[in-house]
Amino acid sequence: MDAGLRERLLGIVGPQGLVDDAAAERYLTDERNRYHGRAAAVVLPGSTRELAAVMALCHAADVGMVPQGGNTGYCGGATPNASGEEVLIVLSRLNRVRAVDPLSGTITVEAGVVLADAQRAAAEHGLLLPLSMGSEGSCQIGGNLSTNAGGLAVLRYGTARELVLGLEVVLPDGRIWDGLTALRKDNTGYDLKQLFLGAEGTLGIISAAVLKLFPMPAARETAWLAVRDLEAACALLRLARQVVGDVVTSFEYVTRPSLELALAAMSRLRDPLDAAYEHYVLLECSASGATGALGEAVSGLFESALEAGLAEDGVIAATGVHRAALWALRENVPAGEKAAGGSVKHDVSVAIARLPELAARAAAAVAAVAPAARLSVYGHIGDGNLHFNVLAPAGADPEAFRAAHGEAVSAAVHGAAAALAGSFSAEHGVGQLKRDLLAATESSLALEIMRGIKHVLDPKGVMNPGKVL
Repeated sequence: MDAGLRERLLGIVGPQGLVDDAAAERYLTDERNRYHGRAAAVVLPGSTRELAAVMALCHAADVGMVPQGGNTGYCGGATPNASGEEVLIVLSRLNRVRAVDPLSGTITVEAGVVLADAQRAAAEHGLLLPLSMGSEGSCQIGGNLSTNAGGLAVLRYGTARELVLGLEVVLPDGRIWDGLTALRKDNTGYDLKQLFLGAEGTLGIISAAVLKLFPMPAARETAWLAVRDLEAACALLRLARQVVGDVVTSFEYVTRPSLELALAAMSRLRDPLDAAYEHYVLLECSASGATGALGEAVSGLFESALEAGLAEDGVIAATGVHRAALWALRENVPAGEKAAGGSVKHDVSVAIARLPELAARAAAAVAAVAPAARLSVYGHIGDGNLHFNVLAPAGADPEAFRAAHGEAVSAAVHGAAAALAGSFSAEHGVGQLKRDLLAATESSLALEIMRGIKHVLDPKGVMNPGKVL
């Protein structure tokens, strides 16, 4: 980048909005330490107008733009390439909660608002923003929407896409599309916001959003249950819906190896059951009714599961502290994997009924290419999404294992999902990690449509180059 363009960027965002080279490194490496980029400049616009001016300047100069939120993604979607010619646009200063409307049940937030802060802003009005995930203390709304994040409550509330009523988006040339509506019914032509949800910043940059809020549950019941196997876990989900109804909020699955990774990494965690089992379910139900009624319903479900032979043991949280401790077991599995040297991660999904077959196929396929590898399998049974992660054998060098077997292992897991009409990217996005996989597996017509949309909105190809397509 020439010095003149950098000076013009400085003129737009001021000294507080332009990161010097010494401080830029924290933005140039992804969450998993897999991608390391360089940038011509790291810019932190402080408003939508500043963002638009930055993008207009880069667009006119044919400079690639890479948007970045909390930098918690797993697929390298927010990391610039190694050329040093792209501008990294960090959204963290667009961090205002613009409005909360309790009557309409909406919150209007800027892209850089941290998810946990948006949750708290809603809670101050007695309302729930149900989007929830382990990284909610650092991930940002813009990134959540740009990757159509899933998380822990998809079963009841849907993915991030389903929580969005309106968007404000800056197009590649700096024009601002104001679709920041709170309307719940609007059939005036194409639903343009859907183009930008899950697009990973390749069509424009989301600068603000109107999100749906829900009544804050008055009652929550959380149970940690040991189940016979994954097939029993799926059957338990069906039973839960029959016995408890539509108040089932989360239905998470954890295998024993995954639990042990979390326990080993976090000394404060405790195994909630006296005996070790191979398969577990973390079930949470929430309702606006009386706590006693929900508690009785979940206790009845537990008894029914034991009688049916689906559950072998379990515990129901007695307090809020106990509930948090159970959730910490599930939420710290990724940290446990990282502490063990990291894993070859997979984010696959199939129809819920085919989850047991997916797990069996993937395990056999991995064993064929890396017989001594360790598996960490967990995920969201309620929406058919497994994180089927593969670790190096005990005592082996993790980096050497990934270099030698990573490609074959991923092909094995993704092949198992494809054979069952599944997806290789349930909630983590495509980024640069899975770009070639998308090109190889998606239909030619679908790719043609995607590329056509990309060309219309970004004819110069300057938005997040090298990502998704």
